[in-house]
Amino acid sequence: MFEQKLAVFVGALNKERDMDIVTMMDQIKQHPDFHKAGMILCHNGVVRATSREGHEVTGLEVVVDHKRLDQILNEQKKRPGIVDILIHINEGKPLAVGEDVMFLLVAGDIRENVLESLTDTLNLVKAQATSKTQFFVEKP
Repeated sequence: MFEQKLAVFVGALNKERDMDIVTMMDQIKQHPDFHKAGMILCHNGVVRATSREGHEVTGLEVVVDHKRLDQILNEQKKRPGIVDILIHINEGKPLAVGEDVMFLLVAGDIRENVLESLTDTLNLVKAQATSKTQFFVEKP
């Protein structure tokens, strides 16, 4: 039942509210196994002014494959020492430079488990569950 509430929470954030990492932090602390956590790691992805190739951008838009995202989160939550994982992706609208794209929170027992899970979850989400369109500055 608790996991159903989390799914509703994350879905509600995606569709009805602005992104709020403080609310997500409070939510993860409500997990019934939170007493087993020794840390929470947070990733806050933002729109940067240049692409990886160095081209100037004005922003981007993200599309999420929610089925694959759910699969990734369910797999990662089963890792040793992981208490919970929450994610919010600001999808479906153009985002300007400096705006928040993604919040990813991982709560777990020890640093090694949490760092590894955050890294793997982030890499899987970016490679398999999201796609982005960057908007480039037009050259005269």
